[in-house]
Amino acid sequence: MTRIDKDTPIAVIGLGYVGLPLAVAFARHYKVTGFDTKHKRITELNKGHDNTLEIKEDHLQEVRSNLLFSSDSNDLQHARIYIITVPTPIDKFNHPDLSALYKASETVGQFLKQGDIVIYESTVYPGVTEDECAPVLERASGLKFNVDFYCGYSPERINPGDKEHTLTKILKITSGSTPETANRVDELYQTIITAGTYRASSIKVAEAAKVIENAQRDINIAFVNELAKIFNLIGLNTLDILEAAGTKWNFLNFKPGLVGGHCIGVDPYYLAQKAQEAGYHPEIILAGRRLNDGMGQYIADEVIKLMVRKKIQVTGSEVLILGFTFKENCPDVRNTRVIDIVTRLKEYHINVCILDPWADPKHVFQEYGITCQNEHIADRQFDAIIGAVAHQEFETIDVQQLCKENTVVYDIKGMLPAELTHGRL
Repeated sequence: MTRIDKDTPIAVIGLGYVGLPLAVAFARHYKVTGFDTKHKRITELNKGHDNTLEIKEDHLQEVRSNLLFSSDSNDLQHARIYIITVPTPIDKFNHPDLSALYKASETVGQFLKQGDIVIYESTVYPGVTEDECAPVLERASGLKFNVDFYCGYSPERINPGDKEHTLTKILKITSGSTPETANRVDELYQTIITAGTYRASSIKVAEAAKVIENAQRDINIAFVNELAKIFNLIGLNTLDILEAAGTKWNFLNFKPGLVGGHCIGVDPYYLAQKAQEAGYHPEIILAGRRLNDGMGQYIADEVIKLMVRKKIQVTGSEVLILGFTFKENCPDVRNTRVIDIVTRLKEYHINVCILDPWADPKHVFQEYGITCQNEHIADRQFDAIIGAVAHQEFETIDVQQLCKENTVVYDIKGMLPAELTHGRL
């Protein structure tokens, strides 16, 4: 097995929100090849720009002597450690889509050599690394798993847009397909993770630990979303109630809202898939998913009800949505559930205007086929305004100026002036 030292070449496959910070962190200690199939992404990185805003330009510049960005798979051939960080989304039926993981494994398999280690960071259900990916590596390389090459799993814990809990400051779970591999993988991550590492007893344990982290958050958010629906029916302010309940030392601090992104809104389906393969129907996990997936439609319907009560003509009305990304102060629009609000409003032939200073309008149109209007809108007024994503820029927005005499203001995130708000989660 490859011994890891400062001369060990590393390849990171996938340079998104997870892969790029990882490649930069390792490049401070090792020679690293950062590989991505998206040529545009590689071009931007070679120019020193990260459009995910996770890595500053000066940080990219600091490691350029140790970090090669490439979309040519031949540049992977000299690596001895391969780290795969590609997306693991779900399909339209909410089933795990492992196609990117298989493709990355095939690519790496072409260059595997005796003693190499392949580490996966993508979120999966227990068993994927050893039962799904290792056979792909074997077929592509002609080598034998745990004899000629080895695997590790160290789940990503990146929180996009979070400048406090960054890669090196988050405790890292590590694991390996053999005890010796586990030691090597753990030692490797210890060189970059200042928060420390936790070596799991097996790869499957590490895979399971990751997937339940996000399933747990999803279920807890689903609970407070259900509370918000109940309290709305009986005329109580949910945030006031949560604040009061939060004075108890062991009350869990979760807030209602939309649950999107590439993790929390996706990972529970991976765990559910494995449970169903084992013959068990996971009722709580799937119930939480159904409730959270329905929140966009629920919010749109609540806004429409308020408009009807105020005798606002719904068809042809103008509705402003503040924010489109899946979370605040982050440009990531993957799996944003704001799209569910947009889709529902358009069913009523409402004209929707989206204002989001963080979202790339070209990316929004490419992903969702809708226009994100980031131009100045101070001279416009709307029949309804929905505060969807609490970007810092919205802290100073003059909502009153955007309102007509009877405009409905609905606040999802508690971000708008209470005196102007007619409805909220």
